[in-house]
Amino acid sequence: MTDAGQATPKLRSRRYGAAIPLDELDRRLLNLMQGKFPLQPRPFRAVAELAEVDEATVLHRVQHLLDQRIIRQVTPIFDTRALGYESMLVAAKVDPDNPHRAARVINSHPGVSHNYLRNHDFNMWFTIATEPDSKLGLEGTLDVLAREAGATSVRQLPTLKLFKIRMDLEMEGDTRALAAQAVAADPVELEPQPYDDFDVAVIRALQGDMPVVEEPYAPAAAQLGVTQERLLDHLAGMQERGLLRRVAAILFHRRAGFSANGMGVWKVPEARILEVGRQMAAVRGISHCYQRPTYEDWPYSVFTMAHGRSKEECDAILDSIAETHGISERATLYSSTEFKKIRLLYFTDEFKAWEREHAGV
Repeated sequence: MTDAGQATPKLRSRRYGAAIPLDELDRRLLNLMQGKFPLQPRPFRAVAELAEVDEATVLHRVQHLLDQRIIRQVTPIFDTRALGYESMLVAAKVDPDNPHRAARVINSHPGVSHNYLRNHDFNMWFTIATEPDSKLGLEGTLDVLAREAGATSVRQLPTLKLFKIRMDLEMEGDTRALAAQAVAADPVELEPQPYDDFDVAVIRALQGDMPVVEEPYAPAAAQLGVTQERLLDHLAGMQERGLLRRVAAILFHRRAGFSANGMGVWKVPEARILEVGRQMAAVRGISHCYQRPTYEDWPYSVFTMAHGRSKEECDAILDSIAETHGISERATLYSSTEFKKIRLLYFTDEFKAWEREHAGV
């Protein structure tokens, strides 16, 4: 196993970062809200039936979990690439003595949804997206950010194959459950899909925090001037077209008890990437799995994000993968600081405003 860097991983506590005790019903609801929140007029009632409690209990508990900052938000999750946005993961070398200055610059872009300090010479890792009609484009935007952040080197790591992108924290299972494999799936389609003005209006009306009420889709339907039934039918169609992945609860990892996340990177022979990527993606404790380009100083072709209740649990998940596939050339990069984590908002004025301010276009 190769060494990812000289720094010892530190899992810093953050404001609102401590885990909160959860009872059995809380954990069951968190699992259901992450993956079983349906496109129905009364989705909380459907969740209640699965949890074997009444709808009022679910509404009360979910609001409590939001108030306690265990659930970050209940929200639609739209597909960035299907909507024609350019996006990628970026690794940058910034001043290790003052990374917060670089983070402020990078975080200022509205398309930066995640930004972490990690234990590697490439110490700042962020995801960025630009609009389909961006004048700068992704390359131009990264040039501006690198210059303003004082980055001495940047590695662009676009997705070549997407094996998995689904952040479900397993609230009821143990480490063995997190390391277990489900059925392997084929890589996900990455090409932009067609959409129209009504799709854009639906996204603008529904994105962001959904209300915890009996009929949470109703306010967006009223804003659009359509019936709730028509909105739900349209959302189902958007899901079939790949524009909408699902509607789900997004959790504050640490508050939900998952204090560690490790980015496992793997040197996989080209001929094995499809086979290995599919199998890695099937592991329950892996939320993201991609093939990305390699460089002379970066030989790792497959990236996996592991989430655990401790660093040891993340290590156990990744060690199990290494043993299963016989991969010894790998590294694990732990985050020491979370600079930014948001759900991307689409079709807003903020993207063009950033380009005018920072590039005069």
